[in-house]
Formats: sequence, structure tokens, C-alpha cells
Amino acid sequence: MPACQQTLPAIRLAAAVTATLLLAGCVVGPDYVRPASTLPEHYPTVGTESRATAPVNPEWWTLFNDATLNQLVDQALAANQDLQAAVARLEASEAAARAVGAALYPAVGLEASASRNRISGETASGKESGSLRYNNRRAALTLSYEVDLWGRVQRSNEAARAEVLSSRFGRDSIRLALIGQVANEYLALRSHDAQLEVTRQTLESRRESLKIVQARLEAGSASGLELAQAESALSGAQGQWSQVKRLRALAENQLGLLTGQPGLRIAAASLEQIPLPPTPPAGLPSSLLAARPDVRQAEENLVAANARIGVAKAAYFPSIGLTGLYGGESVALADLFSGSAGIWSAAIGLAMPIFNAGKTEAGVDQATAIQQESVATYRKTLQTAFREVSDAIVNLGDYADEEAAFAAQVAASRRALDLAQTRYASGYAAYLDVLDSQRTLNAAQLLYLASRKNRLSAAVDLFKALGGGWQAPIESAG
Repeated sequence: MPACQQTLPAIRLAAAVTATLLLAGCVVGPDYVRPASTLPEHYPTVGTESRATAPVNPEWWTLFNDATLNQLVDQALAANQDLQAAVARLEASEAAARAVGAALYPAVGLEASASRNRISGETASGKESGSLRYNNRRAALTLSYEVDLWGRVQRSNEAARAEVLSSRFGRDSIRLALIGQVANEYLALRSHDAQLEVTRQTLESRRESLKIVQARLEAGSASGLELAQAESALSGAQGQWSQVKRLRALAENQLGLLTGQPGLRIAAASLEQIPLPPTPPAGLPSSLLAARPDVRQAEENLVAANARIGVAKAAYFPSIGLTGLYGGESVALADLFSGSAGIWSAAIGLAMPIFNAGKTEAGVDQATAIQQESVATYRKTLQTAFREVSDAIVNLGDYADEEAAFAAQVAASRRALDLAQTRYASGYAAYLDVLDSQRTLNAAQLLYLASRKNRLSAAVDLFKALGGGWQAPIESAG
């Protein structure tokens, strides 16, 4: 009988058995269902304008309209080492997922061998056979495949895909945090620039006051006490200058580290030139949290943990494997692929667990506990995200009120200083009045700058907390 005719019944049998098993099989373990959220539907009212939707702006830092900030962010995204490490972790996760996914398909191989053999010269009858030496050549294609009857491979692949997404969102979380850190450090730098300018003006004012006091002392209309007070005030302003200059240098060094540019130097600029971003609309939906990469990462970790339960439960059931071989075997190389040299095999294997001292049950319990932990982590991540957004919204509104109040204080303090200087020059007030007015103005200016910087930083924090930012939806023409 020809070899092909002998092969067909075996192939039909294997196919029939496989089809029966697949039809009877099922995927064990729970299917993923997103846990219910208890978050409010909207955040507290911020703006005056109501919007039903508020999509996220992925390049939120550009809303500050600062070319230097945009450049620093681009450099950080290109050269930051923490972000590079996250990218490498993502690539490793993708490779691992490809390896797991390969189990969904049959494994095909090629085996070939050539041997030179010698057999015993003694036969079973005690007589010598023919030649004691012979050659053997063999070449064959092999096939192996695990019938995923209980969904173990499917669940493993599901977990691997979720882990890839988790790594991707982990990278995005690092990216978002990096951009936020760059923005906040840049705002701190510009705040120090503004403080240096205020301190410079204070130094000029106190030097001028010292000259006036010295002139009055020479004229006999001022005392040594007033001179000492003027000199003390000038020294205090010089110390303030050195302190702010040091803080600016530290902020500059930090930006150099974040952007991968040690020794970075940034020219001075005004904090007040940075425009305030748009105020978030009233009724901002909490569904914007879905854009946060850490929330999405926590959910993908939960998806993976959920699938691992199915992988663990599949160990309760038998595993079925199919193997096959087709090729040729011959003493002579020239006859290796002849019809008479053909070889083939087809097999179905089954492995059934009977007793393993509770190992499988322990694996299921462990996978279930990890899934429950992932549920708690996901819910905590959502709650934390909502709190961060709520805090940023509160800070944004309160810092705006602070800034307005301190701006009014600066204006009033400047008028008071002008009056005190005029009265002192005319001999109607003591120098202590001038000194107090200078200190009050200096403190008010620094408080104003701090509130301005805090307001801008609150906007950065809100962008980060929302996973990117917000932008007003495009109004339809109709």
C-alpha cells in the first residue's frame, strides 16, 4: 500500500479527535469586568462657563506660550534617562508578549542527522551477518501543538497583552511626570528671576536711602542710629540677593539633569510674561481621569491578574498535545527522499494531574489574592487621582484670589513708601518710617510673585492630574 494511503487515515483520526476536543473545550477563569466606580460624576465648579465635555490636550505645556519651556520639554523627552529606561522596559515587555503569543500556533521544526554505526558480529543464531558497519541518514519536518482545550494559552496571552499595555502606560506616566517636573522647575527658575529683579530694585532703593541718611547726618539732621539702620537694611537686601541667586542656580542645575544637559544655562526672563492657561470649565467631568496613564496602567495590571486566575485554574484539567513527523530515512543519501525511504508519525498525548499535594489549589488561591489586590490598587488609584484633581482645582482658584490681593498690597505699599520718603526728606517723619515702608513693599512683592508662581504651578498640577489637560470643545456652526 502506498505511504500516502497509509497516512490519510491517521491524519483523519487526529483531525477528528482535535475537532471534538476543541468543540468540547471552554476557557476557564473569570472574564474581565471593570470594577464599579464610586467617584462623583463631576468635579467642583471652577469656571463660569459650563461644558458637557472637555477633551484632554496632549501638549498642555504649550498653553503657557513659552518657547524656552517648549524647548526644555522637547529636550527632556529626547534625553531623560528615566524615560529611556521606561522605553527599554516596554520593549522587553513587548518581546515577552510575542514569546507567549507564539504558543497559540503550532511549532514546526526541521531535524536532520547522519551517523556511521557498527553492529555486533554475533547474531541471535550465532552466525555472522553481512557488513558490520552501515550509514544512516535522516531528515524530517516536525510539528508540535498544544490543544488549548481549557484556555490556558489564551489566558496567558491575554495576561501578556495586558502587561504590554501596562508597560506602555507606565512609560506614559513617567513621561507625564517628567513634563510636569520640567514645567514646575522652569516656573521656579522664572520666579527666582523675578525675585532677583525685586531684590535689585530694593537694593537700589536702600542705597539711595543710605545716601540720603549720610547727607542728613553730615548736615546734622540725622542720627547715628538712622545711619546704622540704613546700613543694616542694605546688608539685609544683599543677603537676600545672594540667597535667591543660589536658589536660581539650583533650579537651573535640576533642569540640566532633567533634560540630560549638565551645565545648562538659561537666560533670565520675567515670570509675568508667562500667560496663565485657560481656567477649566464648570462641571468638569470626572471621566477625564480615564486619560491618566497611571489609572490605565492600574487597570491593565488588573486585567493581567484576572487572566492569571484562568491560567492557574487550567492546571486542574488535562493537557493535550499533538505531535507529528514527516520525512525520510535511508542508508544512502541519494535514496533519502525516495518513496520507500519515507517516514511519518502522528500522536496525541494527554497529561492528567491526579495528586500534587494541593499545589494547583495554592496556585489558584495565590492568583485570586493577587487579583483582589489589583482591584484595591485600581480603586485607590482612581480615588487618589480624583483627590489630586480636586486639590489642584481648589489651589488654582485660591491662588488666583491670593494673587489679586497681593497685587493690591504691592500697589498700596508702593504708595506708602513714596509718602514716607517724601516726608522723611522734608523732615516730617523718622527714617524708621521709610525703613518699615521698604520692608513692607519688599515683602508684598515677594508674596505676589510667590502667589503668581503658585497659581501657574497649580495649573501644571491640574494638567498632570487630568492626564494631560483640557481644551474647550469646538463649537458647531449650526
